[in-house]
Amino acid sequence: MTIPSTPSEERQPRDAASASSGDKRGKRPPHHHTLSLLGSASEIQRDPLGFLIRTQQLGEVVRLRFLFSPAYLISHPESIKYVLQQHARNYNKDLITYTMFQPMLGQGLLINDGPSWLHQRRLMQPAFHRTRLSTYGTLMTEATVAMLEGWQACSERGMPLHMAEEMMRLTLRIVGQALFTLDLNPEVGTVGYAVTTVLELFGDYVFRPFPPLGVPTPRNRRLQRAIHALDQVVYRMIAERRTLQTEGRDLLAMLLLAQDEETGQGMNDRQVRDEVMTLLLAGHETTANTLTWTWYLLSQSPAIERRLHAELNEVLGGRVPTFADLPELKYTRMVIEEALRLYPPAPILSRKAIAADELQGYPIAANSMIMISPYAVHRHPALWEEPERFEPERFTPERSAIRPAYAYFPFGGGPRVCIGNSFAMMEAQLILSTVAQRYQLRLIPGHPVEPQMVVTLRPRYGLPMTIYARERTMGRQ
Repeated sequence: MTIPSTPSEERQPRDAASASSGDKRGKRPPHHHTLSLLGSASEIQRDPLGFLIRTQQLGEVVRLRFLFSPAYLISHPESIKYVLQQHARNYNKDLITYTMFQPMLGQGLLINDGPSWLHQRRLMQPAFHRTRLSTYGTLMTEATVAMLEGWQACSERGMPLHMAEEMMRLTLRIVGQALFTLDLNPEVGTVGYAVTTVLELFGDYVFRPFPPLGVPTPRNRRLQRAIHALDQVVYRMIAERRTLQTEGRDLLAMLLLAQDEETGQGMNDRQVRDEVMTLLLAGHETTANTLTWTWYLLSQSPAIERRLHAELNEVLGGRVPTFADLPELKYTRMVIEEALRLYPPAPILSRKAIAADELQGYPIAANSMIMISPYAVHRHPALWEEPERFEPERFTPERSAIRPAYAYFPFGGGPRVCIGNSFAMMEAQLILSTVAQRYQLRLIPGHPVEPQMVVTLRPRYGLPMTIYARERTMGRQ
């Protein structure tokens, strides 16, 4: 990538016009060469994150091959902005990487690329409005405090907790209460296991899309069982709400009351199910992973942890945080933003070019796949100094103001930016500040920590940690 650097701050991209200079026009971009019949897919399957990092070093636009289909990995912030935002209408989600989720998510907001997408988004947007977010804050902290009460015995006995599982249970409970006014605690085990199974199998299917999902192989049967288990939970939620006919102001009520502007027809159970399933998955999996990685990073960075504790002591003084405290918890937010940089919830995004186009001066054929990796771009040394280092100060207002917009995009961007990004950031801030006031978390010595891409980004071997009450460890800080 030929992005010039500036000393002491994150580096700036060159002007988009100069990047599309005449010396490139009509030429093919650098090519990732492979002898495999599957093209780049076999290498991605073996080491997806390493492949993304290595490949983007070849250039701002790199040509790949999947079987006989062309694909391009782009990593220049201006190109990313162009695809996701400025010319988003030419880049849709009509790709196997999204359509494979249809058995689980149907025509939910995440993968719907039809004319009803904007209507669906507008319908659900009020559930994520700032005025509604403030009411969710109390639910989030109450659920977190309840979790911490269950931690006390483990703390006293020095028993480790599996933080990935703890965060999954917590965020599932929160999304159930906040968006659907339901206590999903009885279903935590079922939903958690089913979601893990689905993500792992779909992650495998991305790179080995055969045999088709309809063929009853052992893999496909496991997938169908997991989806069926989730369907039972979601359809029960819908049936109970329709039977009780209780009025509510949550997202489920909005979906059940929604009517087509022309026909006046409401959503059927399948349509409601698709949206609930989408938000149930996206609403807890991504935030849980972000928090899990945050605990790991803090456990490896005592100085950053001390600064976080100092802010919590000053702003909160031991009390439970509220929505009103969020503007003052500046460093807490920076910690989360830096965790999202290193471990973005969706490590790779993809789009299909509807019509032929041009990126950085290189021609892009119609129907080509465009791959964009937040994980790789967030680690590119041309954009970030010492990119592997955990440094929340990267997200001070001053440094953020001079950074290219699409050097950092953990929630995507443009018209299809994650609808729940503000919900997720608020949830992460409140959970982090509530837990970190009471406990310090330490990784079990010798436990291997390695990111695993299973659609989302999880620690491959889990994250067992020992928790220590802060009042017992203040002297060691």
